[in-house]
This record gives sequence, structure tokens and C-alpha cells, in this order.
Amino acid sequence: MRFPRSRARREDRPASRFVVTAALGELGPGAPAHARKSAARDEAGRVPRYWLFKSEPEAFSIDDLERDGTTEWSGVRSPQARNLMREMKAGDLGFFYHSSVQPPGIVGICEVVAEAHPDSTQWNKKSEYYDGSSKRDDPKWWCVDVRFVRKLPRMIPIDELRAIPALAFMPLLRRGQRLSVQPVSPQEWERILDLVDL
Repeated sequence: MRFPRSRARREDRPASRFVVTAALGELGPGAPAHARKSAARDEAGRVPRYWLFKSEPEAFSIDDLERDGTTEWSGVRSPQARNLMREMKAGDLGFFYHSSVQPPGIVGICEVVAEAHPDSTQWNKKSEYYDGSSKRDDPKWWCVDVRFVRKLPRMIPIDELRAIPALAFMPLLRRGQRLSVQPVSPQEWERILDLVDL
């Protein structure tokens, strides 16, 4: 199964501003402080949620996201993954995961900067993601916009994740789980960042 991303660019949006509840080091230039600690809250007092976004690097890699800055995460055609994106809020963070390579693994961090909106590729007859059953007044497929936060110091391969008992219930590691967008718990988020000393 392929999970390439349409490169339909949307207007770049400024990243959210966050109130940090502890003295935290940034993950890099412009990185939101709550990328490290799940205790950090946004301006509205909401604890951000964490996700994992899969993409085949030959179609769209972490390098492509770094180059583009912000992109529409379009082309998702799984109802379950679509529903997960509709739950996302600006300020949520995600691991960027390279799939369909050897080895697959987590390579970076991105941030949701625009909440769910209709995926424009569903009405583009030239797109491989065109869906003639979707109507403009009743869109079938939705997506979010994400921005580049940083690359990890190294790729964290899936086999390394599988070896950690604390991650045993992570959706990514469950047999038969192929969703291109998946939830990550705050505990899983912090445990994974510990692997690369962030």
C-alpha cells in the first residue's frame, strides 16, 4: 500500500504560540517547547495531542517537508485516518515516519498548523486521489496542514521501537496496523524522544 502525498501547497500559516509550564529547551530553531514535555499547554490551556504521520520518502520525505516548510497532508483515503485528522488541532505535534523503505522509521517532527479542511485532490480529475463520489457541498475526504519542526538526530527504526516494552501498545507496532495517520500517547512520545536524547 502506498501513502504518497499530494504537494498541493496551501498558504503558510504562522505556528501557534505556547505557554510553557516548565523551563524546557527547544528542539531546534522555531521548535515549539511542548514538543518535549506533554505537560506543556497552549494559550487556551489545552494539552496538545501527539500523532504519527507515515509517508514514503520517494514520494514525500522529511527533506521535502523541510524544504517546503508547510504542506497539506492530502491524499489520505482511509476513513479511519481521515477521522483521526478531523480530531487534530493546531499545535498538535507528530512524528514523521518514513514507510516502505528498509528500514522504516521515525525521522522527524512536524506540527499541525491548520485544522481539518476538505482535501482538494478529491476533486482534481488529474490526481490519483480523485474521487468522483465526493461532492463539494459534502466533502468525503479531509486533511490538515503540517509544518516542519526538525529532523531527529538519527532515524529510529521500527525494530528499535518494537524492542521497548513501554511501546508495546503503540498502534504503529500492532500487527495489521497500516493506517497512514495514527495517535501517539504522551508517554509514548516522551519515551521515543528519550531514544535520541531530546
